[in-house]
Amino acid sequence: MTCEISITLTPDEENDDAKINAEIKKALVQQKVEISGQKITPVFIKKSIDARHSQIKLLMRYKVYIGEEPEDDFSPSLNWKHAESKHKVIIVGSGPAGLYAAFRLFEEGIKPIIIERGNPTKLRAKNIKELETEGFLDEDSNFCFGSGGAGTFSDGKLYTRSNKRGDIYKIYKIFVEFGAPPNILTDAHPHIGTDKLPEIIDAMEKKIVELGGEIHFNTLCTDLITEKKYSLKAVGVKTKNLETGKEEEIFADAIILATGHSAEDIYKMLAKIEPSALEAKTFAVGVRVEHPRNIIDDIQFHGQQMPQAAEYRLTAQIEGRGVYSFCMCPGGYVVPCATKKDQIVVNGMSSSGRNSKWSNAAIVTERRPEDIPQSFVDEATANGCPALAGLYWRTWLENLTFNNANGQFAPAQRLTDFLNETDSKTLPETSYRPGVVSSRLDKWLPKDIKNRLQAAFKEFNHNMKGFICDEALLIASETRTSTPVRILRDKQTLECTKIKSLYPCGEGSGYSGGIGSSAMDGEKVASAVINSLKK
Repeated sequence: MTCEISITLTPDEENDDAKINAEIKKALVQQKVEISGQKITPVFIKKSIDARHSQIKLLMRYKVYIGEEPEDDFSPSLNWKHAESKHKVIIVGSGPAGLYAAFRLFEEGIKPIIIERGNPTKLRAKNIKELETEGFLDEDSNFCFGSGGAGTFSDGKLYTRSNKRGDIYKIYKIFVEFGAPPNILTDAHPHIGTDKLPEIIDAMEKKIVELGGEIHFNTLCTDLITEKKYSLKAVGVKTKNLETGKEEEIFADAIILATGHSAEDIYKMLAKIEPSALEAKTFAVGVRVEHPRNIIDDIQFHGQQMPQAAEYRLTAQIEGRGVYSFCMCPGGYVVPCATKKDQIVVNGMSSSGRNSKWSNAAIVTERRPEDIPQSFVDEATANGCPALAGLYWRTWLENLTFNNANGQFAPAQRLTDFLNETDSKTLPETSYRPGVVSSRLDKWLPKDIKNRLQAAFKEFNHNMKGFICDEALLIASETRTSTPVRILRDKQTLECTKIKSLYPCGEGSGYSGGIGSSAMDGEKVASAVINSLKK
């Protein structure tokens, strides 16, 4: 027989086999499981950390085999076929949604053709280095665009609470297949790291080509090719090679849109084709807050030494809107994520070791469609698609941030000065490159956003004493937590409600948030495409 049990250990006991076995037997007895004279084989499943109290605890979960041998491998099998089917599917975007959609198609031998505006990882790394050291932004290959999507160079966290979207264990298993550390299968908050993800993405893309797929880098999707007999249907895409300028038309049986939430040109393209395919949705904007790592570690671990950097998750309700931490990066860095030269956008990332001198998180406030100023609604309506009002407002805020910056030097203010509404005469050391410039965020951020952030920081400090301190730095603006636009799709077929054979998926289409949930959504949509092709 088998059963699952959880035990609690101190950090010092994590590698003490005798203690672990004793606790497992104790837990089995408490559950009244008969173990007398039988062989007990525990298989480790998951670990999480409980740091809510002065004594840190490790919560360890095991699947225990009693009187029988463990299964050799209870993980999902990965059965990919060479693309020999008569069908082919275009995937616009090579982020996790696009890549995992491709691998799902290979399970049926269907050929994916991936269109990616950015560079492969090695060239993309050079583009990012130029941005960080010289302030030069390539608008098509940067932290947001390029091989592997935004997460490749600006995050690496896999944790998702959206497990109902699909098989998250399979998502992790595929990452491990291509070189991710096996501990992502068992950690409660799995993380790969931006130092390792590029090589993993390279291995994935190599496999896609080996299996008969295509990947077109430096290739921009400029338009959909549609036809209308009984209803509007997408039959292909128009593309432009950004190096040679060559334009091409590519036809396929279906098109999966996996473009990420920064590809505003895709929303505008769809708005021209069929504006009713889009709807406005709630999103969130705010700032990055960066602390010296030791401050956050001391708060969360109550002064105790731990081998890993501390995490936190904060939420508040202020004036009818949620304010919360997002994409918390322990032992991480703040990075520039603009996609236009007249914007400043910040995000966070961590390497696999999570061992920098800083820890940071986005602190953002909910922004609903009714919160968008009327002038942006009027502009969007005049351009034929009211659903784009939030996108226009987001662009305005990113431009406003740039106007209060110095080139790609981001505007920043000490947290204490932000709350006291005063100048920061000096700024603490920061991980952000190219660098920061002192700015009165409290003056130029939209008033409702400023007020909610100020109130939330004070509330957060009640939960994490010492969170408000002179060393804490606010860096503006964090605007890309999610898209302000959703591409509508049928709940059953997952096909765009207004354009047949077009399948929106991932963050950019408004159906996921983060690497794990985007990958699951990519698989889910690819399965829907497969079902439609079998009819």
